[in-house]
Amino acid sequence: MEKNEQQLPRLGEPVPAFEAMTTRGKISFPADYKGKWVILFSHPADFTPICTTEILTFGARTEEFRALNCELVGLSIDSRNSHIAWLKTIREKIEYKGMKDVKVGFPIIDDVSMKVASLYGMIQPGESQTAAVFFVDPKGVLRAMIYYPLALGRNFDEIRRVLVGLQTIDAFGIALPADWHPGDEVIVPMKGDDQEKTPEGAKCYDWFFCTKPLPKEEIEQKLGEKV
Repeated sequence: MEKNEQQLPRLGEPVPAFEAMTTRGKISFPADYKGKWVILFSHPADFTPICTTEILTFGARTEEFRALNCELVGLSIDSRNSHIAWLKTIREKIEYKGMKDVKVGFPIIDDVSMKVASLYGMIQPGESQTAAVFFVDPKGVLRAMIYYPLALGRNFDEIRRVLVGLQTIDAFGIALPADWHPGDEVIVPMKGDDQEKTPEGAKCYDWFFCTKPLPKEEIEQKLGEKV
């Protein structure tokens, strides 16, 4: 593949907009997904083993993500016809880790021209075959991104944890510590005069580092779904 010198999309900024044909028809991104979270993810090519396991997993867990107000959008630089043939093979022939007869209901973008891949910096100099995951919030702002080399399959529990974490940050105005999972303590942002006092219900390790409980049930009530 040709090297791409374009700058990567930046966290905290609106994602690049585009229109594209997909396995589910034409989409305008991110306009069609206003009000929803979106996970936009790429894979290097159809009919490859690691990507097959990932599409299977996304397909099997689609409703789990939708319950969290999150839609999935896939992309590779293959054609729509190739995508459709691949998805048919996956549904009819592939059984993996208990997943079988998986119908992929989310769109996969036809990007033979590499327009979207280039726009999002998915083609990396020095590591041309990469896989990327972009987390886009309901306002169309890029909130997180993860890149993987071709040989490393994605961790879907971590993808879900990132999504739930971002939603929790927004809902409660807090920050999250290392290895956070729903139900763990969260970090209370400390600034200005707050540094002179301990926030109610918080435990402070020092003036700059305070945590407080945030029960899983409270997160689920706020997000409206089990986490």
